[in-house]
Amino acid sequence: MLLRALNLSRRCFCSHGGHEIASAIAELNKEMESVFGEPPSTSHSSSISKDFMAQEHQFVSPKMGGSGLGLTHVGSKGEAQMVDVTPKESTKRAATASCKVILGKKVFDLVSANQMAKGDVLSVAKIAGINGAKQTSSLIPLCHNIILTHVCVDLTLNPNDFSVDIVGEAASTGKTGVEMEALTAVSIAGLTVYDMCKAASKDIQITGIQLERKTGGKSGDWTRKE
Repeated sequence: MLLRALNLSRRCFCSHGGHEIASAIAELNKEMESVFGEPPSTSHSSSISKDFMAQEHQFVSPKMGGSGLGLTHVGSKGEAQMVDVTPKESTKRAATASCKVILGKKVFDLVSANQMAKGDVLSVAKIAGINGAKQTSSLIPLCHNIILTHVCVDLTLNPNDFSVDIVGEAASTGKTGVEMEALTAVSIAGLTVYDMCKAASKDIQITGIQLERKTGGKSGDWTRKE
């Protein structure tokens, strides 16, 4: 009997609906009465019910704290959703992202001499990065399909650590930002460098994928601090 009461309490904690919580608490009270000979006090039960409801509201609320920031990709019931940008104004937006592909000296020398079996590593990766930016909404489920006005991907050989430094830029005039497009551009470019060079080494590392700066939109301009 006590085990059943514990199972009911677990149902209380796992439930996300106010009606289900109230019903589970009522059923738990009956079980407690059968075990201990009397039901819990009404004031205590009411306090527990209110606590559950407060926690439920906190869980499903898309806003966090008083800052106005929240999980904008979460619906009122906690489900995933695409953000509705219909009310937003169109503004000029831009973003820059970067990453590094550490090749190692052997592969670095091959890429520098353009002697990789698959061909020109940097040129192929550059085109792949541009294509990646344009396919972002297909790759990331909740990203909007936006019209890009500019995409640029630059790859630079860095002899100091035998790597390829990749910088990607994306721009658009619209209702949502292009940070994901810039990040996708450098990610796909880095993956392409790996694909072009993997026959020569499996030790290649893609690292440091990050947003460097963004402009436009409601949140304004932002730049990564050194």
